Amino acid sequence: MTKFMFGLIIYYLFFSCVRVRGAGRHSRSDTSRLVAPNCAESTESGEVFIDCQERHLNTIPSSQAWSKEPKHLLLARNRIKVLRNRIFTGYEALTSLDLQQNEISLVEEGAFEGLTRLTTLLLQHNRLSTLSEEIIIPMPNLRYMRLYDNPWNCQCAMDGLIHTLQVPSNRNLGNHAKCEEPVWLKGRKLKQLEAEQLCKELPPNDEGTRPSTSPLEPSGIRIKPHATQVCHTYLFPQVRMDCRNKGLTEVPMGIPDDVVHLDLSHNAIRHLKAKEFQGAKNLKILNLSNNNMEHLDTASLTGLLHLRELDLSNNLLHFVQYGVLEDLYFLSQLKLGENPWVCDYSIHYMVYWLRLHPAVRYSGLLCRSPPEYTGERVEEYVNNYNRGCPKERPYNRPSADQTDPELWNTPLELQAELEEELEPSHLRVPQKYEIFRLS
Repeated sequence: MTKFMFGLIIYYLFFSCVRVRGAGRHSRSDTSRLVAPNCAESTESGEVFIDCQERHLNTIPSSQAWSKEPKHLLLARNRIKVLRNRIFTGYEALTSLDLQQNEISLVEEGAFEGLTRLTTLLLQHNRLSTLSEEIIIPMPNLRYMRLYDNPWNCQCAMDGLIHTLQVPSNRNLGNHAKCEEPVWLKGRKLKQLEAEQLCKELPPNDEGTRPSTSPLEPSGIRIKPHATQVCHTYLFPQVRMDCRNKGLTEVPMGIPDDVVHLDLSHNAIRHLKAKEFQGAKNLKILNLSNNNMEHLDTASLTGLLHLRELDLSNNLLHFVQYGVLEDLYFLSQLKLGENPWVCDYSIHYMVYWLRLHPAVRYSGLLCRSPPEYTGERVEEYVNNYNRGCPKERPYNRPSADQTDPELWNTPLELQAELEEELEPSHLRVPQKYEIFRLS
């Protein structure tokens, strides 16, 4: 009995050790796998997306947390500060990696080791001041990399990266990134620098600083903001540009032509000028709400042939002038609420356009003034306006007096001519026309 109990104890200890050794091994099908906090896993068009945006993360989640190998990893708006070597081990299937709007100040040379399939890397809006070209070597398929809105220190250590960015085949790597330091290079684009000059010692000028290598811009000229510098861009699941709450007084220039969703709400764009979106040919969703907007030029929405949703709510619009909506062939949703619509003849165009486009779902079209129409639906106002218009005078056949030549040039005829002159043209008896059929 004692030997039997001793054997059981040995058997138990042996299998306990086996379990402990295997406890750290997880397969993707293991139901007990680690799950990253609040991250969402989804599949679109057969590709796995991991959305860990705004999760207060300070490191990269384990690749074992997901049921399938992800193709797209979204880590924007977190608190990641450093990317260590091989931090993305287990993510070898990634084709896109979004790290924008973190606090990244250091990327080690081997951080992206193994990401041979990666085509898109977003590092804009971080705290990077220098970066080695070595980080790009493990990513032979990289075609799209964003680095702007980082405080780049354009010194000798950056010459290798700048050389790499300026290779013609890398035309979509590092666009719009600018130097923050030194002061004589501030504002210069990395792609336009002469990399060899970064490592040369230039003699200081009389004030003890290095001479400027580019002409200063005239102080009196106000430069229109560039969309890629003031707005945040997200590539997945669709290309979206977020320009909310940026204090914009006009639509920024340089909106990429692949943007599908553009949010310009909560700014101060009071006047929408002609052809502001001419380059945004693929735009489908446009939000212009909460701008205190008062006027839209006739050609302000020209070129938005694929637009499906337009939000003009919470502005100061009284009417939309004739022609503004003519390019919106595929519009399906129009938000118009919380505008002080004035119900007079200027508002008729909006109603007639909506009648000609019955597939458009719209909301918020209510009269604000004049007082007698406040709260009334604009469509109802236009209907009542048309019902109140005077009817055209019915056509009467001419009498014998009018067709008898003997009565022509008599006082009676002269009186009739005088009455015709006094009568409004649109109420006169219609004239007869001879119709010719053209083959």
